[in-house]
Amino acid sequence: MASIDAHIEKNHYKTSLNNGRKIIFADEPIEMNGTDEGFAPDELLCSALASCTAITLRMYADRKEWKLDEVKINVKIDVDKQNSLTTFYRNIELIGDLDAEQKQRLIQIANQCPVHKILSNTISIETKQI
Repeated sequence: MASIDAHIEKNHYKTSLNNGRKIIFADEPIEMNGTDEGFAPDELLCSALASCTAITLRMYADRKEWKLDEVKINVKIDVDKQNSLTTFYRNIELIGDLDAEQKQRLIQIANQCPVHKILSNTISIETKQI
């Protein structure tokens, strides 16, 4: 189970994120009164999907010994608050000596990455004060 500890003090809005091995920072852009010293939370969510997809495709292509040289992924998120709908737009560029069938299979595999599966599931959040 993944676990992240977040810590914010009085500064606006730089937050340290610690997984027990590494520390990164989240923040808000300056126009949102942040210090822009890290990714915004929604950017971190897009980053999770993009990086998991890239890693999954790299692992699959390596196992199949396919000539996939690079994977470039762009993920955007649109939150429609009025209709309670969140849509991720994921564009994948596959660079290498791949035929159409291999490319099609890699797109299918992209939908099998663990973060894609998590975001496609029903999600519940349990909160408690400690």
